[in-house]
Amino acid sequence: MRHKSNIKARHVAVYIITMIVLMVVLPFLAIRLFPVILDREGPSYDGSIPDTVEVWITEKEACETIPFEKYVQGVVASEMPASFDTEALKAQAVASRTYALGRIKAGGRLCDTVHCQVYRSDNIPSKVKKAVEATAGQVLLCNGKLAAHALYFASSAGRTENSQDVFSGSFSYLVSVDSSYEPGATHKKEVLTMSVSKFADKIKKAMPELDFGSVTSRNIKIRSRSEGGRAALVQIGDQKVSGADIRSALGLYSTRMKFSFKGDKITITTGGSGHGVGMSQYGANGLAKKGKNYRDILRHYYQGTDVSRGT
Repeated sequence: MRHKSNIKARHVAVYIITMIVLMVVLPFLAIRLFPVILDREGPSYDGSIPDTVEVWITEKEACETIPFEKYVQGVVASEMPASFDTEALKAQAVASRTYALGRIKAGGRLCDTVHCQVYRSDNIPSKVKKAVEATAGQVLLCNGKLAAHALYFASSAGRTENSQDVFSGSFSYLVSVDSSYEPGATHKKEVLTMSVSKFADKIKKAMPELDFGSVTSRNIKIRSRSEGGRAALVQIGDQKVSGADIRSALGLYSTRMKFSFKGDKITITTGGSGHGVGMSQYGANGLAKKGKNYRDILRHYYQGTDVSRGT
């Protein structure tokens, strides 16, 4: 009986220790080591903007110290056509400034490629300079915190995406909204046709860890779509993969895709360009042409946000 009591006592002790670890130790470590977990919407914002930023220049293989607003000018000039409406350029300036500041606050380094934001230092149109100067120091805020994930892309072909449907994080200001006003968008209807066997080869080469089995026109299907209308889950042979995997494997402009078949051929038709989360650049230009100012544009694409006063 005493032996059983000792076993029971040990079980109780183990249970108590386990609960202490789960309820006290792990939360403490999370706070100390990963404070961002407790701050999903973004870091606190005290109104300050750095005077300069360090940017890795790929061609020179070295970092350069650049005035922050000059950096924003170089990003806007690289990321959005200067022919766009001034209000769209202003919206891009605020989004780019916010995104850059978010990376800085997270301890990340800025570079001049799509890994961060494309940046150039020369041939900045005066129209871009004026748009950046008009919004100097202004960033996007959500509930008083920096909307650090102010993502943007080229065009949506109708509707943007919820962030969690494309990336791992869910943010209240990155939700699916209407974007049916994209005049002049360059990727309205992209068509790619190939044999089913070539399609299968490309998919298998891109994902060699998966056993797709025999791939035929009968087992290539889009099983589910996101709120924004993009392919979320796609069946290929014996496997189900994400629309993003298909886009990457085939080099498509967008996951807003559909399949059609004729004989041994498959045709993939896509609309829009980019990941679809945040601000559609062509949509921003369309709203500007409808008379919306940059604050209206930003509030539409980044729901629940406000623009700070700036400098």
